[in-house]
Amino acid sequence: VIEMKYCIECGSKLELKVLEHEGIIPYCPTCGQYRFEIFNTAVSMIVTTKSFDKVLLIEQYGKKRYILVAGYINKSENAEDAAKREIMEEVGLKVEKLYFQKTEYYAPSNTLMINFIAIVEDTLVTPNFEIDDYAWFSKEEARDKIAKGSLAEQFYALFLKRVEHHEL
Repeated sequence: VIEMKYCIECGSKLELKVLEHEGIIPYCPTCGQYRFEIFNTAVSMIVTTKSFDKVLLIEQYGKKRYILVAGYINKSENAEDAAKREIMEEVGLKVEKLYFQKTEYYAPSNTLMINFIAIVEDTLVTPNFEIDDYAWFSKEEARDKIAKGSLAEQFYALFLKRVEHHEL
């Protein structure tokens, strides 16, 4: 866990101090303000067809493992718009419907991941430079191909459960 050591406003060394109803929080004695931890915020999407029969997985960064389409949220952008933008930028697909699924903190990159199910209008992928490879898989194939032990695998398991129970 990355811990803030200095105030983001004035640069003073932070102290840990109890804040009623919140617990122990970094505090700037110079500014007289509590400074809550800062983290990145990103979106990840299960890109699928209207009938949920195909799921798009990608490979990135030279790693030979399939993952979900994902990306960071820009300042002043909401999560829904970021999800649509990332899908359009990375794989050239327009989102028809977007369903929020779940959030999960991902410690290795100090990031809060916001996961969506994204139904796309078409399956004709036009990948950008960020994508090493991609493929459409059946729901079952995607479950087997997705990186084991990954956050993507957790999000995908929830997606399968929702599809199975007709919750979308």
